Amino acid sequence: MDIHELKSIPLVKLKGIGEKSALPFQKVGIETLYDLLYYFPRSYQIYQTPVLISEIYEGYTGTICATVCNDYFQKDFRGKTITTVSVADETGKIGLTFFHLKYLRQLLKPGTQFCFYGTVSRRGHHLHMDQPQIVNPKEYDGLMKTMQPVYSLCKGLSSNAIKKAVKQTFADFGDLAEPYSEDFLVRYGLSTLKTSLKRMHLPEEMDVLLEARKRLVFDEFYQFLLAIKESKEENNRVKSKFSMFENAYVTRFVEKLPFRLTHAQQKAWSDILEDMTGGFVMNRLVQGDVGAGKTIIAFMAMLFCVSNGYQCSFMAPTEVLAGQHYESLRKLIERYDLPMKPVLLTGSTPAGEKRRIYEQIQTGEVDTVIGTHAVFQDKVIFDKLALVITDEQHRFGVRQREKLEEKGDMVHVLVMSATPIPRTLASVLYTDLSVSIVDELPKNRLPIKNCVVGTDKREVAYRFLTTEVDKGHQAYVICPMVEASEGAENLENVIDYADKLREVLPQKYRIAILHGQMKPQEKNRIMSEYARGNIDILVSTTVIEVGIDVANATVIMIENAERFGLAQLHQLRGRVGRGESQSYCIFVQGMKDARHSERLEVLVKSNDGFHIANEDLRLRGPGDLFGIRQSGLMEFSVGDIYRDADILMLAKEAVDN
Repeated sequence: MDIHELKSIPLVKLKGIGEKSALPFQKVGIETLYDLLYYFPRSYQIYQTPVLISEIYEGYTGTICATVCNDYFQKDFRGKTITTVSVADETGKIGLTFFHLKYLRQLLKPGTQFCFYGTVSRRGHHLHMDQPQIVNPKEYDGLMKTMQPVYSLCKGLSSNAIKKAVKQTFADFGDLAEPYSEDFLVRYGLSTLKTSLKRMHLPEEMDVLLEARKRLVFDEFYQFLLAIKESKEENNRVKSKFSMFENAYVTRFVEKLPFRLTHAQQKAWSDILEDMTGGFVMNRLVQGDVGAGKTIIAFMAMLFCVSNGYQCSFMAPTEVLAGQHYESLRKLIERYDLPMKPVLLTGSTPAGEKRRIYEQIQTGEVDTVIGTHAVFQDKVIFDKLALVITDEQHRFGVRQREKLEEKGDMVHVLVMSATPIPRTLASVLYTDLSVSIVDELPKNRLPIKNCVVGTDKREVAYRFLTTEVDKGHQAYVICPMVEASEGAENLENVIDYADKLREVLPQKYRIAILHGQMKPQEKNRIMSEYARGNIDILVSTTVIEVGIDVANATVIMIENAERFGLAQLHQLRGRVGRGESQSYCIFVQGMKDARHSERLEVLVKSNDGFHIANEDLRLRGPGDLFGIRQSGLMEFSVGDIYRDADILMLAKEAVDN
């Protein structure tokens, strides 16, 4: 049976699953047997030999076997039952906390012994475990050294239910055909599809799991690269229908600028000019570090397009950034008398104004459209669209980009990205685009000063932060969580953090919060207020990583910095250092260990995004098999372009052969 045939077999065809019991599966997106087999565990519990309490440390995940002490305490807090108890062995004592488990008083009686599996955190001077799994010692002997899958779940669905359904699928429909030849499998060191799928869900040991994962990551990369290759072969050297010729407009504009373009900017512009005048359709990526001056290159391309009699469109990932680009361009047009007629089109544009803008675009009265996803709505019809520019292309779905490109007739496409990817990976991932790299910062930009501090230095950091605000500047504080969450008590959250700042700082400081759970209008309002200088300190999640450009912001403080990838931390740091004032980044390390310290030290020593991306690749190691995805970048369900770079190269070799 071909694996894709399972897409047409509903889950209820499995023995033991009816319409009612299928509902929780559907809530997590499992409708068919194909969905089930590709719904991989998010992690695995590995039950190793228990260790003594004296041997555990902050961040350790594993098992201790200990006796329950006589200090059981249960209370209700905000409608939640919280249970705390201590357990001890001959070498020490540790506190445990449980949530929503009222029955524990009957189970955890003083003097009884259990095995507790969980992750160790620190509370003040003492180690602690939150919500550990409780296992009878005899049962634990049976689990020892096995790997149990842990799935993302919803109410009414357990990991055991998924595991049971997977076993039943292999029993009833397990005769899966292998799409690759035996020679192909041997050449690239791959296990069969059936074996790999089975071992992803039911691994006996780590080695076979890694082998299975390699095959499924290879499949993802292979299909992705194959699609890119076919797309490039289709679009390669496509004749352009837009005749463009060099003129003096861009040259005069560049000469009047109060700064000189860097060599990297000049090279990128030369590449674009050659593409747009070469008679073929341009598909170019301008990849540059944060603050490297990519936007001015985009404006030059737009000016060149318009001066040749055509229309262009610039699409930004957020309304605030679109508005900032529009205002920047409008000022340049006024200052340098540029022959451009721009409009701003976003979701917030009033209906009456939208109708007027649609008409102006269709008649060619305006030649430059700056906006968000609103630009590719069906009502937007261009007269002579010849150039489409997208900023931070991975923030838009591929289909969204295609829809915008379809509004013209084989238009020139320019993609801007500040996401630093190691050059070796960029050459593979962007094979459908020509790549220009802008890796120099403008001369007037001062390098950001960085430091890593522990949580004990927060008061000093607050004093520094307010000193910058007192100078008339603004600040960001980044937290990994939106609000307090069970099992994440050691992580800072936006809501409580902002309240804490309001308590410890004088009332004169204007503090606001921003996070992804807010309604779009509220997010836009907060970002606009911050951009106007009406907020002093913005406490936010990583939602500000892209989409806001405030030159007046000079300090960013990132809490639990060890929880983020290096490339993401570099993107966050890029929110400051955008003006001529000295800027600062404070990384607050919540969990101290040598590995985290080494990673953060990379950021302290370097502001070069490409160097950081390579170090990120080197330092990640095997890590958590299904760790936090790099924000928005190449969303593969199993693979990770950094950690699995070797498999990506293998897939590239297979596609090329």
